[in-house]
Amino acid sequence: MRFEITGEALESLSADAVVEGLYQEDEPKIGEGYLPPELGKAVLSELKRRQFDSKEGEVCVLPLLGNKKIKYLIVVGVGKKRNYEQDQLRSIGAKAVKAANGIKIKKLIFHPDLIKRAKDVAEGVQGLTEGVELGSYNFSSYKKHTAQEGAKKHKLEDVVFVSLDRQIKSKIEKGLETGKMASEAVCLARDLVNTPSMDMHPDQMAFVAQSLAGRGTGITCKVIDKTGMEKLGMRASIAVGQGSVFETKLIHLVYHPATKKKDLKKIALVGKAVTFDSGGLSLKSAEHMIDMKIDMAGAASVLGVFKALPHLNLNVEVHGVFIAVENMPSGSAYRPGDVVSAMDGTTIEVENTDAEGRITLADAIAYSALKIKPDAIIDLATLTGAVIIALGSDVTALLSSNKELKSALINAANSAHESMWELPLYQPYKDLIKSKIADVKNVGGRPGGVITAALFLEKFTHNIPWAHLDIAGPSYCEKETRPEWVIGGTGWGVRLLLNYLKNL
Repeated sequence: MRFEITGEALESLSADAVVEGLYQEDEPKIGEGYLPPELGKAVLSELKRRQFDSKEGEVCVLPLLGNKKIKYLIVVGVGKKRNYEQDQLRSIGAKAVKAANGIKIKKLIFHPDLIKRAKDVAEGVQGLTEGVELGSYNFSSYKKHTAQEGAKKHKLEDVVFVSLDRQIKSKIEKGLETGKMASEAVCLARDLVNTPSMDMHPDQMAFVAQSLAGRGTGITCKVIDKTGMEKLGMRASIAVGQGSVFETKLIHLVYHPATKKKDLKKIALVGKAVTFDSGGLSLKSAEHMIDMKIDMAGAASVLGVFKALPHLNLNVEVHGVFIAVENMPSGSAYRPGDVVSAMDGTTIEVENTDAEGRITLADAIAYSALKIKPDAIIDLATLTGAVIIALGSDVTALLSSNKELKSALINAANSAHESMWELPLYQPYKDLIKSKIADVKNVGGRPGGVITAALFLEKFTHNIPWAHLDIAGPSYCEKETRPEWVIGGTGWGVRLLLNYLKNL
C-alpha cells in the first residue's frame, strides 16, 4: 500500500472515496468545499434517514452518483470530542480500509479535519496508519494463485493524507513513518503465528531470528543447538522436545544501541516458542489441537519487536530469548511422572506433558537471569486456557511483584490500547505446585491456574524484576472484536513492548 501526503486542497483532488468523520456534539456538516452544496445536503438527509448518530464505530458508505471526482463517501462516527485520540483514529483507519475493500476501490483520501482535530497530530496519524495497515492485513500465502490475484485486484492501493499547513505536514510525516514501522512489526508476528507448524518449526524460527540480524541493524543473533543447551544444563527444555523430529533450539537476539550511555538499561524479552503443541503423551483432543500452531505467539511478538528496533534509535540494550521446541508424542517423548532439571539446577516433576510451555520458559528465564543479568525480564506466553476463562479472549493477564515494572507496562499497554489486566501473584498458592519428589511440579490444579503457572515461572527469575504476560486470549482471534484485528494471529504485545522500550 502506498501512502501520500499532499499539500493540495481537497477540492482539487480526485479519488474513489473520501473518509469524513462526524462528532456527536457538532452540527453535522458533510462535503464542505469539495462537494456541491446540494449533494452535501442530500448526504446529510440520507444519513438522517439511516439514523446515523455519529457514535464511535459507526460507518456508512454512500455512493455519490454523478460526481466526477469522488465516487464514494465513507462516513465514520467519531463519538465525543473528549475521547478523540490515537485509538479512535486507529479504529477509524481500520474501519475505513475494510469499508473501502468492501466496495473494491483503489484510492482513498482522509479528510484533513480527521487529523487536525487529534490531540497530538503525530500520534493521531500513527494510529490512523496502523489502523489502515493492520485492518487491511491478509494472510494468503497458502491460497491458490488465482485467489491471490483476486485479493490484489480488489485491494486498496493508495491512501492520501491532506495538509495545507507545513508544520502539520512534518508531524504527519513523523506519525506515518512510526505507524508503518510498528505495523510491519505486528504483521511479521501475525505471519509467523498464521504459518502452519509444518513450515514454522524450530529450525524456521531460528532462521527468521537470524534474518533480522546483520550489518546496519545493530542486532546480533546466536542460535544454540541441543549440544550447546546440554552444556548449559537445559535438560528440561530438551526433554519437552525429545519426542519431535525437530531439534530444540535456544535463540538469543541482542539489539545494541548505536550510542551507549553510562545509565544504559538492559531488558530481556522472553517468548514462549512451542511451534506445535500436541500435548505430548498427555494428548490434547482433536478440537483443542487444531490451532496449536499459535503456541509460539509470544516468541513471534518478540521477533516483531526486533524487526522494529533498528528504526527507533533507542538508548536501551534489548535481549530477545526463546527456546523453539515442538511438543510431540512418540516413543522418545518425555512422560508424566518424569523429573527434569532446569538450567539453574531446579528439578521439575512433570505431572502433565501438556503444561510444557512453562518448562521451556523456566530455562529461558533462568538463562536470561543468570547469563544476561538484565534490569528487567518480561515474558510473553500463550500459557494457560485458564486466562481465557478469567478474562475472555481480548485481555492479557499481567502478573508481577515489581511495582515499577507493572506501572511501566500498564502505561505502555494503555498507550498501545492493548487490553491488559493485573492478576495477583498470590504467594500462598505456591503450596499448590510443591512436589513430593522434586523441587517443584509443573501443574497446580485447575483453580487459580493462571496464578500457579506464574508462580512456577517466578522460581527461575533469581530476584530480577520480572513480569509475566499470559497472552493466550488475544494472541489469536476467531472474531474481529477490534477493528484493526483480522481473523488469525493478532501480533498482540508488539506495540505495547515498543512503547515500553521507547518510554525507557
